[in-house]
Amino acid sequence: MPHEYLNPVRSVYGAGELLSLPKLLGGRRALLVTFPEARQLGLVARIEALLGEQLAGVIDDVRPNPDVAELAAVYDAFWSGGAASAEVIIAVGGGSAIDTAKALMVATPSGRFSELVALLSSGKAFTPARTKMLIAVPTTAGTGSEVTPWATVWDRGAQKKYSLHLPETWPSIALIDPELMLSLPASVTLQSGLDALSHALESIWNVNANPVSDTFAVAAVHEILEALPQLMEHLDDAALRGRMALAALKAGMAFSNTRTALAHSISYEMTLRYGLPHGIACSFPLPMVLERAIGQSPERDAVLERALGNLAGAPARLARFIEELGVRTRFADYGVSDDQAQQMVAHALTGARGKNFIGANTAALKEAA
Repeated sequence: MPHEYLNPVRSVYGAGELLSLPKLLGGRRALLVTFPEARQLGLVARIEALLGEQLAGVIDDVRPNPDVAELAAVYDAFWSGGAASAEVIIAVGGGSAIDTAKALMVATPSGRFSELVALLSSGKAFTPARTKMLIAVPTTAGTGSEVTPWATVWDRGAQKKYSLHLPETWPSIALIDPELMLSLPASVTLQSGLDALSHALESIWNVNANPVSDTFAVAAVHEILEALPQLMEHLDDAALRGRMALAALKAGMAFSNTRTALAHSISYEMTLRYGLPHGIACSFPLPMVLERAIGQSPERDAVLERALGNLAGAPARLARFIEELGVRTRFADYGVSDDQAQQMVAHALTGARGKNFIGANTAALKEAA
């Protein structure tokens, strides 16, 4: 079968590679986008010292799961103010910081965020009036956003989620320095690690999978299953941080071409309605989705077997793995009744990500019958 794989992001990986930022900028001025704790951790000061006059400004108040209510003022101020003279945006943080930077890097004709939301709401493709280069520096091992073009923008007031995805929103450079992850607390380490596991598995039980994405995904699953439990016991282990950072990068490379599937489609409603952190919301359904995936395609079963071993009992083994990390794997554990769960899964299968699942057509046929 013919296949195609594309990932235009230059990946720079290694302990201490943050020091390469000035060289990567190549004399260009940059805006730093990061999370509030970055100042307390001394990270902002390190970057200010590294870049000096190359640093045009700092946005350091990015909150988890960026919401339209929070992004509007930041976006409007950026494109109307002096910081817009920066040629590059450097996003340092987890998925929320990188997603915020992706929203900032594309300007609407008016330079107003309300216009961007209207374009996203329409679902139509558009060409930005102006763009910025993005260097993504993840401080968590899980998001994959550093090597993908997607950004999630939440509207909690309207109970909606928008996906920003343009040819212009690929980062130019992903700078992965595992030393930046040593200060992560256990909760974020776990959530980001399980997010990476979800990315890898979701790219396997996916109608868009190909041999290259499979190679990255299988390698990521193997590494996460082995390294994540060890890391949760030894959070200050630099070698384990490095292994998880590389595994998350591989998972990102996998789903950068396939997108995610049913588990992520379920996760959006669980985050909006029940407030579950993204890494938990997309990983707790994995055993259930795996059970649905097995038997849908001999080819996909073969890849799942490469990733998880004998598929007989694999959903139970995966559930045990997740639960031993302290995450419950049943909808009822989160206050969702059986009827609500069935409705949620049925609705998730109709979403853009749900339709990527290899069992989506089978499920639709059963519903029709």
